[in-house]
Amino acid sequence: MRRSLTEPEAFATLFDRYSGMIYRYVSRRVGPEHAEDLVGETFMVAFSRRRHYDLNYPDARPWLFGIATKLLSRHHRSEAARYRALQRSPVEEHVEFPADAVAAGVTAQAARKALAEALAALSKRDRDALLLYAWSGLTYEEVARALDIPLGTVRSRLNRARRKLRAELGGADPMREEA
Repeated sequence: MRRSLTEPEAFATLFDRYSGMIYRYVSRRVGPEHAEDLVGETFMVAFSRRRHYDLNYPDARPWLFGIATKLLSRHHRSEAARYRALQRSPVEEHVEFPADAVAAGVTAQAARKALAEALAALSKRDRDALLLYAWSGLTYEEVARALDIPLGTVRSRLNRARRKLRAELGGADPMREEA
């Protein structure tokens, strides 16, 4: 980031390093049809605001996810519509044995629909914090930086989102992998 202030072409390194992560996050939120545009816009905004970046942070990833999340807020309606579409869409799962495919498809479809409904029911602020943490792998501290909120607020939002998701999913915790 520091180098891009005097050598603008150095910003391409950030794009190369983080665009795939940002694309996966954005694509999951609004679908691939909008993801490329939003990723491009994220990096255009970041490039234009690079002089305002706090160089005390060596990792620009949370900052970039924050920009992407703010841009996603403009697409909130599309995101809610995507969750509704996910509730109705079939699961495409590649499983080796036909019986496994049927069982996996039924289980995944039921879980996908319930999870999509639960995510759609969350407030935008809680959903942003949860998805930055769960889908982007950001730490609590990085989510706080990305959303420009205090760490305690991240903890509160994640706790509330988890509690609501567990209630919607009949007590199952979608953040915990089953052994």
